[in-house]
Amino acid sequence: MKVSIIGATGYSGLELIRYLHAHPYAELVSVHSRTERKPIDEIHPYLQGLLSLPLEAIDHERIMAISDVVFLALPSGFSKELALPFIKNDFPVIDLSGDFRLRERGAYEKWYHSDETHYPWIQKFDYGLSEFRTDSSKKFIANPGCYATAAELSFAPLLKEHQIILDSIVIDGKSGLSGAGKALAPTSHFVQANENMSVYKVNTHQHIPEIIQQFQQWTPKLKAIQFTTSLIPVTRGIFMTAYGKLKEKQTTNQLLDCYQTCYKNHPFIRIQKNNVFPTLKQVVGTNFCDIGLAVNEETDTVTIVTAIDNLGKGAAGQAIQNMNLLAGFPETAGLLQLPIYP
Repeated sequence: MKVSIIGATGYSGLELIRYLHAHPYAELVSVHSRTERKPIDEIHPYLQGLLSLPLEAIDHERIMAISDVVFLALPSGFSKELALPFIKNDFPVIDLSGDFRLRERGAYEKWYHSDETHYPWIQKFDYGLSEFRTDSSKKFIANPGCYATAAELSFAPLLKEHQIILDSIVIDGKSGLSGAGKALAPTSHFVQANENMSVYKVNTHQHIPEIIQQFQQWTPKLKAIQFTTSLIPVTRGIFMTAYGKLKEKQTTNQLLDCYQTCYKNHPFIRIQKNNVFPTLKQVVGTNFCDIGLAVNEETDTVTIVTAIDNLGKGAAGQAIQNMNLLAGFPETAGLLQLPIYP
């Protein structure tokens, strides 16, 4: 399969390149940027001797002529325009931004603070939570957000089996700084972020409606969640601690069995043993999602600890996984890298 990337110099675009370089069935044939026109290894010398494709202007006709699929690794707000020529020509698109995730009219404008003139096209996109897609043949894929991926995979077994009191869900997500992208901001400045931790977008994070939208696919009666996000002084990773009240008394082992059953055919979800909880280091550089949990039998509260790489399972890794599903490749193709450890 021949692949093009638009937005190849951003963090997610570069991570797509890393995965594609090791992919046995995919060939990266062109990389595109809105601003740069140099060979990509001149801008990113770590690619010297590995990839020296020129960064090209965004030419839809050329991309469709030489490629089988295009990844849009762009900030939200740009994909909604650049995707349209591909959609109109029925050319496969995997979009890593938030532009095509929210299906309710008005939700995109409310949460992304941008116009929703592309709304009719949103309905053509399949939400790309890889483990729970029902039709992997769809050509237009809205790749989930990083926090959303971690939250949805954390609660899927409980919601699908109706084991949790819906108004008790509390999610606390912590992200490395690469989750904010390459744009400079005071909060991502070294002297502000180093040896520090800060909460941001309290009750206003754009992944909130995305999480609720997916939760409602499993439990339509759910109305809202409590969701908080923080920046931590690491480069990569989402570390999520979530809580919920169980409807009936259960032990930790009973819930672990439930999670193992739910994810038994999903190679990228690794359920930890009893009293073992994941760390960021065990998923950095990978497409794995590691989940540990424990039940407080005094309060009937479950604590779920989930770790993913925000650039891996939270972005480029899941995008490659969706490409594999679309193409009929083995789901793990190009995605079984060892974690970067220590």
